Amino acid sequence: MRSAIRQAAMTLLGAGLLGASLGGCVVKETRPLEKINPIQATAQIPQDELLEVAIHTFEPNVPPELAKDEAALAKRRIYPDIRKAESHYLATLLRTTLESSGQWGSVRVVPATVEFVDVAVSGRILESTGAHLALEISVSDSSGRAWIAHKRYEGPADLGCYRTDAALRARDPFQNVYSQIANDMLALRDRLAVQERRDVRRVTDLRFARDLAPQAMDGYLAHDGAAGFYKVVRLPSSDDPVASRIERIRARDAKVVDTVNGYYANFSEQMRESYGNWRRTSYEQIEQEDHLRNQARTRTVLGAAAVLASVLVPANCGAGSYGCQRAVNTMRAAGVIGGAASVLSGIKKYSDASVQGQALKELSQSFESEVAPQVVDVEGRTLRLTGTAEEQYREWRQMLQQLYAEENGEAVVAEAPGDAGAAPAVPHP
Repeated sequence: MRSAIRQAAMTLLGAGLLGASLGGCVVKETRPLEKINPIQATAQIPQDELLEVAIHTFEPNVPPELAKDEAALAKRRIYPDIRKAESHYLATLLRTTLESSGQWGSVRVVPATVEFVDVAVSGRILESTGAHLALEISVSDSSGRAWIAHKRYEGPADLGCYRTDAALRARDPFQNVYSQIANDMLALRDRLAVQERRDVRRVTDLRFARDLAPQAMDGYLAHDGAAGFYKVVRLPSSDDPVASRIERIRARDAKVVDTVNGYYANFSEQMRESYGNWRRTSYEQIEQEDHLRNQARTRTVLGAAAVLASVLVPANCGAGSYGCQRAVNTMRAAGVIGGAASVLSGIKKYSDASVQGQALKELSQSFESEVAPQVVDVEGRTLRLTGTAEEQYREWRQMLQQLYAEENGEAVVAEAPGDAGAAPAVPHP
Protein backbone atom coordinates (compact mmCIF):
# COMPACT_ATOMS: atom_id res chain seq x y z
CA MET A 1 0.00 0.00 0.00
CA ARG A 2 2.73 2.48 0.92
CA SER A 3 4.57 1.64 -2.30
CA ALA A 4 1.51 2.37 -4.43
CA ILE A 5 0.81 5.65 -2.67
CA ARG A 6 4.48 6.65 -2.98
CA GLN A 7 4.44 5.89 -6.73
CA ALA A 8 1.30 7.97 -7.24
CA ALA A 9 2.78 10.88 -5.34
CA MET A 10 5.99 10.70 -7.39
CA THR A 11 3.98 10.80 -10.63
CA LEU A 12 2.17 13.97 -9.59
CA LEU A 13 5.41 15.46 -8.26
CA GLY A 14 7.02 14.88 -11.66
CA ALA A 15 4.22 16.84 -13.30
CA GLY A 16 4.79 19.66 -10.83
CA LEU A 17 8.52 19.76 -11.57
CA LEU A 18 7.77 19.90 -15.31
CA GLY A 19 5.60 22.95 -14.77
CA ALA A 20 8.21 24.58 -12.59
CA SER A 21 10.88 24.08 -15.26
CA LEU A 22 8.58 25.60 -17.89
CA GLY A 23 7.87 28.53 -15.63
CA GLY A 24 11.56 29.21 -15.22
CA CYS A 25 12.01 29.66 -18.97
CA VAL A 26 10.21 33.02 -19.02
CA VAL A 27 12.71 34.85 -16.80
CA LYS A 28 14.47 37.55 -18.82
CA GLU A 29 17.28 39.95 -17.97
CA THR A 30 17.67 43.40 -19.49
CA ARG A 31 21.15 44.88 -19.90
CA PRO A 32 21.88 48.57 -20.49
CA LEU A 33 22.01 49.43 -24.18
CA GLU A 34 25.29 50.83 -25.48
CA LYS A 35 24.73 54.32 -26.85
CA ILE A 36 25.72 55.21 -30.43
CA ASN A 37 26.14 58.89 -31.31
CA PRO A 38 26.65 60.60 -34.70
CA ILE A 39 30.27 61.34 -35.55
CA GLN A 40 30.93 65.05 -35.12
CA ALA A 41 32.77 67.30 -37.58
CA THR A 42 36.20 68.31 -36.29
CA ALA A 43 36.92 71.00 -38.91
CA GLN A 44 34.93 73.44 -40.99
CA ILE A 45 33.86 71.99 -44.32
CA PRO A 46 34.35 74.27 -47.39
CA GLN A 47 31.05 75.67 -48.65
CA ASP A 48 31.40 74.17 -52.14
CA GLU A 49 31.81 70.69 -50.59
CA LEU A 50 29.01 71.02 -48.03
CA LEU A 51 26.28 68.76 -49.38
CA GLU A 52 22.65 69.54 -48.63
CA VAL A 53 20.33 66.70 -47.63
CA ALA A 54 16.62 66.20 -48.28
CA ILE A 55 14.91 63.49 -46.24
CA HIS A 56 11.70 62.40 -47.88
CA THR A 57 8.88 61.58 -45.50
CA PHE A 58 9.02 57.85 -44.82
CA GLU A 59 6.62 55.36 -46.34
CA PRO A 60 4.17 54.23 -43.62
CA ASN A 61 4.12 50.71 -45.07
CA VAL A 62 0.57 49.68 -44.14
CA PRO A 63 -0.17 46.45 -46.09
CA PRO A 64 -2.93 47.35 -48.58
CA GLU A 65 -4.51 43.91 -48.24
CA LEU A 66 -5.00 44.60 -44.51
CA ALA A 67 -5.88 48.29 -44.75
CA LYS A 68 -9.53 47.71 -43.74
CA ASP A 69 -8.87 44.81 -41.36
CA GLU A 70 -8.32 46.54 -38.01
CA ALA A 71 -8.01 43.27 -36.09
CA ALA A 72 -5.30 41.94 -38.40
CA LEU A 73 -3.42 45.24 -38.28
CA ALA A 74 -3.66 45.42 -34.49
CA LYS A 75 -2.35 41.87 -34.25
CA ARG A 76 0.75 43.03 -36.14
CA ARG A 77 0.80 46.21 -34.03
CA ILE A 78 0.24 48.46 -37.05
CA TYR A 79 -2.01 51.47 -36.53
CA PRO A 80 -2.40 53.31 -39.88
CA ASP A 81 -2.93 56.83 -38.55
CA ILE A 82 0.01 56.52 -36.18
CA ARG A 83 2.16 55.17 -39.03
CA LYS A 84 1.25 58.26 -41.06
CA ALA A 85 2.33 60.50 -38.20
CA GLU A 86 5.50 58.45 -37.76
CA SER A 87 6.36 58.88 -41.44
CA HIS A 88 6.93 62.57 -40.65
CA TYR A 89 8.22 62.22 -37.10
CA LEU A 90 10.87 59.56 -37.67
CA ALA A 91 12.21 61.44 -40.70
CA THR A 92 12.48 64.53 -38.51
CA LEU A 93 14.49 62.62 -35.90
CA LEU A 94 16.92 61.54 -38.60
CA ARG A 95 17.17 65.15 -39.78
CA THR A 96 17.97 66.30 -36.24
CA THR A 97 20.68 63.63 -35.98
CA LEU A 98 22.32 64.70 -39.25
CA GLU A 99 22.15 68.37 -38.30
CA SER A 100 23.72 67.73 -34.89
CA SER A 101 26.81 66.19 -36.50
CA GLY A 102 27.80 69.38 -38.31
CA GLN A 103 28.80 67.29 -41.33
CA TRP A 104 26.20 68.57 -43.80
CA GLY A 105 24.70 71.69 -45.27
CA SER A 106 20.97 72.32 -44.91
CA VAL A 107 19.06 69.19 -43.88
CA ARG A 108 15.33 69.27 -44.56
CA VAL A 109 12.35 66.93 -44.32
CA VAL A 110 10.34 67.20 -47.53
CA PRO A 111 7.66 65.37 -49.55
CA ALA A 112 8.80 62.73 -52.01
CA THR A 113 8.04 65.07 -54.91
CA VAL A 114 10.91 67.39 -53.95
CA GLU A 115 13.72 66.65 -56.40
CA PHE A 116 17.08 68.08 -57.38
CA VAL A 117 18.89 67.97 -54.04
CA ASP A 118 22.52 67.08 -53.37
CA VAL A 119 21.70 64.01 -51.26
CA ALA A 120 18.25 62.41 -51.07
CA VAL A 121 17.21 60.03 -48.29
CA SER A 122 14.10 57.86 -48.48
CA GLY A 123 12.84 55.36 -45.95
CA ARG A 124 10.17 52.79 -45.22
CA ILE A 125 8.89 51.82 -41.78
CA LEU A 126 9.22 48.07 -41.40
CA GLU A 127 8.35 47.85 -37.70
CA SER A 128 7.65 50.48 -35.10
CA THR A 129 6.54 49.76 -31.55
CA GLY A 130 7.69 50.93 -28.16
CA ALA A 131 9.98 47.91 -28.02
CA HIS A 132 11.59 47.75 -31.47
CA LEU A 133 12.18 49.92 -34.53
CA ALA A 134 13.15 48.75 -38.03
CA LEU A 135 13.58 51.03 -41.06
CA GLU A 136 14.56 50.41 -44.68
CA ILE A 137 16.75 53.27 -45.90
CA SER A 138 18.00 54.33 -49.35
CA VAL A 139 20.38 57.22 -50.05
CA SER A 140 21.56 58.67 -53.38
CA ASP A 141 23.08 61.89 -54.68
CA SER A 142 22.04 64.13 -57.57
CA SER A 143 24.65 62.69 -59.92
CA GLY A 144 22.80 59.36 -59.83
CA ARG A 145 25.18 57.58 -57.46
CA ALA A 146 23.48 55.24 -54.98
CA TRP A 147 25.05 55.43 -51.53
CA ILE A 148 22.73 53.07 -49.66
CA ALA A 149 20.18 50.80 -51.34
CA HIS A 150 17.27 49.41 -49.30
CA LYS A 151 19.36 48.69 -46.23
CA ARG A 152 17.65 47.58 -43.02
CA TYR A 153 18.44 49.52 -39.85
CA GLU A 154 16.93 48.31 -36.62
CA GLY A 155 17.37 48.14 -32.89
CA PRO A 156 15.63 47.65 -29.54
CA ALA A 157 14.48 50.51 -27.37
CA ASP A 158 16.91 52.03 -24.91
CA LEU A 159 14.88 51.34 -21.78
CA GLY A 160 16.75 54.00 -19.83
CA CYS A 161 14.85 56.59 -21.88
CA TYR A 162 11.56 55.29 -20.48
CA ARG A 163 12.48 55.70 -16.81
CA THR A 164 11.50 59.35 -16.46
CA ASP A 165 9.88 62.05 -18.54
CA ALA A 166 13.14 64.01 -18.47
CA ALA A 167 15.07 61.02 -19.85
CA LEU A 168 12.48 60.59 -22.60
CA ARG A 169 12.83 64.24 -23.58
CA ALA A 170 16.63 64.10 -23.50
CA ARG A 171 17.14 61.14 -25.86
CA ASP A 172 14.94 59.19 -28.22
CA PRO A 173 14.70 55.47 -27.30
CA PHE A 174 15.87 54.56 -30.82
CA GLN A 175 18.57 57.19 -31.25
CA ASN A 176 21.06 54.40 -32.00
CA VAL A 177 19.20 53.60 -35.22
CA TYR A 178 19.38 57.19 -36.49
CA SER A 179 23.03 57.48 -35.46
CA GLN A 180 23.89 54.32 -37.41
CA ILE A 181 22.27 55.77 -40.54
CA ALA A 182 24.08 59.10 -40.09
CA ASN A 183 27.46 57.43 -39.57
CA ASP A 184 27.02 55.22 -42.63
CA MET A 185 26.13 58.25 -44.74
CA LEU A 186 29.20 60.06 -43.48
CA ALA A 187 31.50 57.13 -44.27
CA LEU A 188 30.13 56.95 -47.81
CA ARG A 189 30.39 60.69 -48.35
CA ASP A 190 34.02 60.59 -47.24
CA ARG A 191 34.73 58.01 -49.94
CA LEU A 192 33.99 60.66 -52.55
CA ALA A 193 36.90 62.78 -53.75
CA VAL A 194 36.74 66.53 -53.18
CA GLN A 195 36.02 67.16 -56.86
CA GLU A 196 33.22 64.60 -56.85
CA ARG A 197 31.51 66.41 -53.98
CA ARG A 198 31.81 69.72 -55.81
CA ASP A 199 30.39 68.14 -58.96
CA VAL A 200 27.41 66.83 -57.01
CA ARG A 201 26.48 70.39 -56.05
CA ARG A 202 26.89 71.61 -59.63
CA VAL A 203 24.82 68.75 -61.02
CA THR A 204 22.04 69.60 -58.55
CA ASP A 205 21.87 73.19 -59.82
CA LEU A 206 22.00 72.20 -63.47
CA ARG A 207 19.32 69.51 -63.13
CA PHE A 208 17.00 72.03 -61.47
CA ALA A 209 17.68 74.53 -64.25
CA ARG A 210 17.17 71.97 -67.00
CA ASP A 211 13.87 70.85 -65.48
CA LEU A 212 12.68 74.43 -65.38
CA ALA A 213 13.98 75.51 -68.80
CA PRO A 214 14.85 72.38 -70.79
CA GLN A 215 15.49 74.19 -74.08
CA ALA A 216 17.61 77.00 -72.68
CA MET A 217 19.67 74.71 -70.45
CA ASP A 218 20.20 71.88 -72.93
CA GLY A 219 23.81 70.80 -73.35
CA TYR A 220 25.11 71.67 -69.90
CA LEU A 221 24.69 68.14 -68.55
CA ALA A 222 25.41 64.71 -69.97
CA HIS A 223 24.23 61.34 -68.72
CA ASP A 224 26.71 58.48 -68.91
CA GLY A 225 24.51 55.51 -69.63
CA ALA A 226 27.25 52.99 -68.86
CA ALA A 227 28.25 54.45 -65.49
CA GLY A 228 24.79 55.80 -64.74
CA PHE A 229 26.10 59.22 -63.66
CA TYR A 230 25.25 62.77 -64.63
CA LYS A 231 28.32 64.78 -65.59
CA VAL A 232 28.87 68.51 -65.99
CA VAL A 233 29.70 69.35 -69.61
CA ARG A 234 29.94 73.11 -69.19
CA LEU A 235 28.71 75.84 -66.85
CA PRO A 236 26.61 78.93 -67.70
CA SER A 237 28.48 82.18 -67.79
CA SER A 238 28.21 84.45 -64.78
CA ASP A 239 26.23 87.05 -66.75
CA ASP A 240 23.85 84.63 -68.46
CA PRO A 241 20.36 86.23 -68.08
CA VAL A 242 18.55 82.88 -68.24
CA ALA A 243 20.74 81.44 -65.49
CA SER A 244 20.15 84.55 -63.40
CA ARG A 245 16.38 84.22 -63.72
CA ILE A 246 16.53 80.54 -62.82
CA GLU A 247 18.67 81.35 -59.80
CA ARG A 248 16.04 83.81 -58.53
CA ILE A 249 13.26 81.27 -59.05
CA ARG A 250 15.30 78.64 -57.26
CA ALA A 251 15.59 80.96 -54.28
CA ARG A 252 11.78 81.12 -54.18
CA ASP A 253 11.60 77.35 -54.39
CA ALA A 254 14.04 77.06 -51.48
CA LYS A 255 11.74 79.24 -49.35
CA VAL A 256 8.80 76.94 -50.08
CA VAL A 257 10.89 73.88 -49.21
CA ASP A 258 12.01 75.59 -45.99
CA THR A 259 8.38 76.30 -45.15
CA VAL A 260 7.46 72.66 -45.71
CA ASN A 261 10.42 71.57 -43.59
CA GLY A 262 9.36 73.99 -40.85
CA TYR A 263 5.88 72.51 -40.88
CA TYR A 264 7.22 69.02 -40.32
CA ALA A 265 9.47 70.32 -37.54
CA ASN A 266 6.55 72.02 -35.78
CA PHE A 267 4.34 69.00 -36.31
CA SER A 268 6.96 66.72 -34.77
CA GLU A 269 7.54 69.03 -31.83
CA GLN A 270 3.83 69.08 -31.07
CA MET A 271 3.56 65.30 -31.13
CA ARG A 272 6.87 64.58 -29.35
CA GLU A 273 5.56 64.38 -25.78
CA SER A 274 2.37 62.44 -26.49
CA TYR A 275 4.17 60.12 -28.90
CA GLY A 276 6.94 59.47 -26.37
CA ASN A 277 4.34 58.57 -23.74
CA TRP A 278 2.57 56.34 -26.25
CA ARG A 279 5.83 54.56 -27.01
CA ARG A 280 6.58 54.03 -23.34
CA THR A 281 3.10 52.69 -22.63
CA SER A 282 3.28 50.61 -25.79
CA TYR A 283 6.50 49.00 -24.53
CA GLU A 284 5.01 48.32 -21.09
CA GLN A 285 1.87 46.79 -22.54
CA ILE A 286 3.78 44.68 -25.04
CA GLU A 287 5.99 43.37 -22.22
CA GLN A 288 2.96 42.71 -20.03
CA GLU A 289 1.10 41.03 -22.86
CA ASP A 290 4.07 38.79 -23.65
CA HIS A 291 4.48 37.99 -19.94
CA LEU A 292 0.82 37.07 -19.62
CA ARG A 293 1.02 34.84 -22.67
CA ASN A 294 4.07 33.08 -21.26
CA GLN A 295 2.28 32.58 -17.96
CA ALA A 296 -0.79 31.30 -19.76
CA ARG A 297 1.30 28.84 -21.76
CA THR A 298 3.07 27.59 -18.66
CA ARG A 299 -0.08 27.19 -16.60
CA THR A 300 -1.93 25.44 -19.41
CA VAL A 301 0.88 22.96 -20.00
CA LEU A 302 1.27 22.37 -16.25
CA GLY A 303 -2.44 21.86 -15.78
CA ALA A 304 -2.67 19.43 -18.68
CA ALA A 305 0.34 17.52 -17.35
CA ALA A 306 -1.24 17.32 -13.90
CA VAL A 307 -4.53 16.03 -15.29
CA LEU A 308 -2.74 13.47 -17.46
CA ALA A 309 -0.56 12.35 -14.58
CA SER A 310 -3.60 11.96 -12.36
CA VAL A 311 -5.34 9.77 -14.91
CA LEU A 312 -2.24 7.66 -15.39
CA VAL A 313 -1.51 7.13 -11.68
CA PRO A 314 -0.97 3.37 -11.38
CA ALA A 315 -3.33 1.54 -9.02
CA ASN A 316 -1.11 -1.13 -7.44
CA CYS A 317 -3.31 -1.64 -4.39
CA GLY A 318 -4.38 -5.11 -3.45
CA ALA A 319 -7.92 -6.28 -3.92
CA GLY A 320 -8.74 -5.80 -0.23
CA SER A 321 -6.66 -2.66 0.34
CA TYR A 322 -9.56 -0.20 0.55
CA GLY A 323 -7.42 2.39 2.33
CA CYS A 324 -4.82 2.32 -0.43
CA GLN A 325 -7.48 2.68 -3.13
CA ARG A 326 -9.09 5.63 -1.31
CA ALA A 327 -5.68 7.36 -1.04
CA VAL A 328 -4.91 6.85 -4.74
CA ASN A 329 -8.40 8.02 -5.76
CA THR A 330 -8.01 11.10 -3.57
CA MET A 331 -4.70 11.91 -5.26
CA ARG A 332 -6.26 11.44 -8.66
CA ALA A 333 -9.15 13.74 -7.82
CA ALA A 334 -6.81 16.37 -6.37
CA GLY A 335 -4.60 16.18 -9.46
CA VAL A 336 -7.56 16.53 -11.82
CA ILE A 337 -9.05 19.45 -9.86
CA GLY A 338 -5.69 21.19 -9.53
CA GLY A 339 -4.81 20.58 -13.16
CA ALA A 340 -8.19 21.85 -14.35
CA ALA A 341 -7.77 24.95 -12.20
CA SER A 342 -4.35 25.54 -13.75
CA VAL A 343 -5.76 25.15 -17.27
CA LEU A 344 -8.58 27.59 -16.48
CA SER A 345 -6.04 30.00 -15.01
CA GLY A 346 -4.04 29.74 -18.22
CA ILE A 347 -7.12 30.50 -20.29
CA LYS A 348 -7.79 33.55 -18.10
CA LYS A 349 -4.22 34.74 -18.68
CA TYR A 350 -4.80 34.52 -22.44
CA SER A 351 -7.93 36.60 -21.94
CA ASP A 352 -5.99 39.16 -19.89
CA ALA A 353 -3.41 39.38 -22.68
CA SER A 354 -6.17 40.14 -25.17
CA VAL A 355 -7.45 42.89 -22.88
CA GLN A 356 -3.96 44.42 -22.84
CA GLY A 357 -3.86 44.31 -26.64
CA GLN A 358 -7.23 46.05 -26.80
CA ALA A 359 -6.02 48.70 -24.35
CA LEU A 360 -3.04 49.37 -26.59
CA LYS A 361 -5.35 49.74 -29.57
CA GLU A 362 -7.56 52.21 -27.68
CA LEU A 363 -4.49 54.13 -26.55
CA SER A 364 -3.34 54.33 -30.17
CA GLN A 365 -6.72 55.60 -31.31
CA SER A 366 -6.58 58.27 -28.62
CA PHE A 367 -3.13 59.27 -29.81
CA GLU A 368 -4.32 59.52 -33.41
CA SER A 369 -6.55 62.45 -32.47
CA GLU A 370 -3.53 64.29 -31.03
CA VAL A 371 -1.61 64.15 -34.30
CA ALA A 372 -4.37 65.30 -36.61
CA PRO A 373 -3.09 66.98 -39.80
CA GLN A 374 -2.66 70.75 -39.92
CA VAL A 375 -2.48 73.37 -42.63
CA VAL A 376 0.20 75.92 -43.47
CA ASP A 377 0.11 79.02 -45.66
CA VAL A 378 2.86 79.26 -48.31
CA GLU A 379 2.99 82.58 -50.15
CA GLY A 380 -0.77 82.98 -50.09
CA ARG A 381 -1.48 79.30 -50.86
CA THR A 382 -2.98 77.11 -48.18
CA LEU A 383 -1.41 73.65 -48.22
CA ARG A 384 -2.71 70.66 -46.33
CA LEU A 385 0.56 68.98 -45.46
CA THR A 386 -0.45 65.37 -44.98
CA GLY A 387 -0.86 62.79 -47.68
CA THR A 388 -1.65 65.57 -50.15
CA ALA A 389 1.55 67.56 -49.49
CA GLU A 390 3.26 65.95 -52.47
CA GLU A 391 0.41 66.95 -54.77
CA GLN A 392 0.53 70.49 -53.39
CA TYR A 393 4.28 70.69 -53.97
CA ARG A 394 3.83 69.33 -57.49
CA GLU A 395 1.42 72.19 -58.14
CA TRP A 396 4.02 74.59 -56.76
CA ARG A 397 6.61 73.19 -59.19
CA GLN A 398 4.22 73.89 -62.02
CA MET A 399 3.85 77.44 -60.71
CA LEU A 400 7.65 77.80 -60.79
CA GLN A 401 7.63 76.92 -64.47
CA GLN A 402 4.96 79.56 -65.01
CA LEU A 403 7.07 82.09 -63.12
CA TYR A 404 10.04 81.32 -65.35
CA ALA A 405 7.91 81.56 -68.48
CA GLU A 406 6.43 84.90 -67.40
CA GLU A 407 9.82 86.38 -66.55
CA ASN A 408 11.41 85.02 -69.71
CA GLY A 409 8.50 85.85 -72.03
CA GLU A 410 8.06 82.21 -73.10
CA ALA A 411 5.10 79.91 -73.37
CA VAL A 412 4.47 77.68 -70.39
CA VAL A 413 6.14 74.29 -70.83
CA ALA A 414 4.34 71.21 -69.56
CA GLU A 415 5.99 69.56 -66.59
CA ALA A 416 8.49 66.97 -67.73
CA PRO A 417 8.92 63.65 -65.96
CA GLY A 418 11.90 63.22 -63.64
CA ASP A 419 15.29 62.26 -65.01
CA ALA A 420 15.85 58.59 -65.60
CA GLY A 421 19.00 56.62 -65.17
CA ALA A 422 20.50 53.77 -63.19
CA ALA A 423 22.19 54.42 -59.85
CA PRO A 424 25.38 52.46 -59.35
CA ALA A 425 26.26 51.83 -55.73
CA VAL A 426 29.09 53.26 -53.67
CA PRO A 427 30.97 50.51 -51.73
CA HIS A 428 29.81 50.30 -48.15
CA PRO A 429 32.25 50.93 -45.33
